[in-house]
Amino acid sequence: MVIGRAAGNAFGMRKTLQLLTIAAVAVGVSAPVAAASSRPEWATCATAVQQECAKIEVPLDYDRPAGPRISLAISRIRTATPQLRRGVLLLIPGGPGNTGLQRPTALGLHLPKDVLDRYDLIGFDPRGTGESTPVNCALTPQDITSDQFLPWPDANGDITANAAHARRVAEACAGNGGPLMQHISTPTEARDIDQIRIALGERKLSSWGTSYGTYAGAVYATMFPGHTDRVVLDSNDDPDPKRLERGWLNNFAVGGEDRFPDFAAFAAARDSTYGLGTTPAAVRETYLSLAASLDRAPRPDLTGNGFRSTMFNGLYNTSNFPLLAQVLQGVRTGGPVPAIPVPPNLQNLVAVSTATACNDVAWPRSVQFYADAVARSRSDFPLTAGMPANIMPCAFWPFQPVQPVRITPYGPDNVLLVQNLRDPATPYSGALKMRAAFGHRARMVTVNSGGHGAYLVNGNPCGDNAVTAFLVNGTYQDTTC
Repeated sequence: MVIGRAAGNAFGMRKTLQLLTIAAVAVGVSAPVAAASSRPEWATCATAVQQECAKIEVPLDYDRPAGPRISLAISRIRTATPQLRRGVLLLIPGGPGNTGLQRPTALGLHLPKDVLDRYDLIGFDPRGTGESTPVNCALTPQDITSDQFLPWPDANGDITANAAHARRVAEACAGNGGPLMQHISTPTEARDIDQIRIALGERKLSSWGTSYGTYAGAVYATMFPGHTDRVVLDSNDDPDPKRLERGWLNNFAVGGEDRFPDFAAFAAARDSTYGLGTTPAAVRETYLSLAASLDRAPRPDLTGNGFRSTMFNGLYNTSNFPLLAQVLQGVRTGGPVPAIPVPPNLQNLVAVSTATACNDVAWPRSVQFYADAVARSRSDFPLTAGMPANIMPCAFWPFQPVQPVRITPYGPDNVLLVQNLRDPATPYSGALKMRAAFGHRARMVTVNSGGHGAYLVNGNPCGDNAVTAFLVNGTYQDTTC
């Protein structure tokens, strides 16, 4: 999950409107908007010949449906067996800020034949990203480095530099992002999803959302319950409407503690290769000691916070463990450190991530609030050194956030959550809150595994088969694998 977005609570005299909205959601009614453009004109995608691509037009501002419009890029791979077709399966990307146009090809290579037989796979670039109408904060080079993507405090815990960076990013996005910057949020993405459904001519759609896409999928299922078929939410965010993205960032501290023991056990079992310690506890101490040594004396190619960021990002997938062990080994011995990939399209990713986080929920405005929170987090969760509690551009966001959508049980019983027990980015404790919010509507497949992403990622047949059975036959129940 990417953090850099905010969303909000209502202000002023909106109580009557809120009550009407809650009542409408409860019965599956949503506010009318201008219809999407006529049926998409499909053509072979320039970058993925296996799939078709098209664009549709949607309102820039759903409160002004007849006003300016923007484009959404969508893609499709048709069902492999038309006579078994059930409908469409929308693949909702994470982030926020990740693109999704290539997902029918990327994920279609892994989906079971029984699923491919029954669904057209639909991908899309959410508003502001990729081939959809893009947004850009025009950040300066000093503010777009990968080291600043997560808000690591200084070695002594000071957040003065973080606060200055957050202010610069907020001002750049507000000043350079144009009107679209104010109209990127999760409820708006849900409305965009419904416009995709309309453009496809579908009465209902099924969906598979991952990471941040679980919250987007949950909001869609809450705002438009009557238009949902089978909903899969994979690696779930905590839907607490008072915190949202701020809570997700905070949860990195919990997720890091949940997941690090998997890496520590891996390295301890290979102490003769990496020399990081013969027990998981010794590996943990080695990591903390090396991070502190880099704080005191950074290498030309690696700082303490760069080291921490590499470690945290590497916990997302067990296949990264050998590389992580080599990084620790290189720092310990003074030898070379493997090159770490830099996320692509950081300008666009930061712009959409920031807009979503800051438009979704109100964030505290006091720098001291974050300084105090960082100090507590550094004490309670030393692995992440206070980063998950730190200040973000949303503390300086000049625009009023939207009214958050509270996830509720109102709607059909058609939501399946799938969740790893040891997810560094979206921890199990947050998934339990998503499960509770949906109530009777949902069931959850709990997978005894680590990493970010559960369905078709971990090689866990029990979990994979449970999700496949739901998509194919609609059968589901709470399951532990």
